[in-house]
Amino acid sequence: MINYLQPELPPISLRMCDVDRLRNLAEAASEKYPQTCDFLAREIERAEILPDARLLTGLVAMESDVTFRDDISGQERSVTLVYPEAANVDAGKISILTPIGAALIGLSVGQTIEFQTPAGGWRSLTVLKVK
Repeated sequence: MINYLQPELPPISLRMCDVDRLRNLAEAASEKYPQTCDFLAREIERAEILPDARLLTGLVAMESDVTFRDDISGQERSVTLVYPEAANVDAGKISILTPIGAALIGLSVGQTIEFQTPAGGWRSLTVLKVK
């Protein structure tokens, strides 16, 4: 159980090939999803940008299969992080334009991120496994 939510954000990394598409997506969808797109844009700006050829073992990137834990409920969930057109919650494919998707991008196994949802609540997620 979490007693405090830490305001510090963990260091994250993104593949160079994803950065421009993610920036354009955040900008294009900013009217429909303003808070999530602002969060995604801030995550992109603070990320270390990695060359596309670099091995990304354990790093959450687009199309990654991710197992994470909701640190408040203790529930574990496995999802694939996708662009909005491929999203299908029933198939476990979550969009980068969801608060969870924007929070997971760029994290590595073992990292935790705490963030405020558009509804004003707080979430804390820890990455357990990435394929």
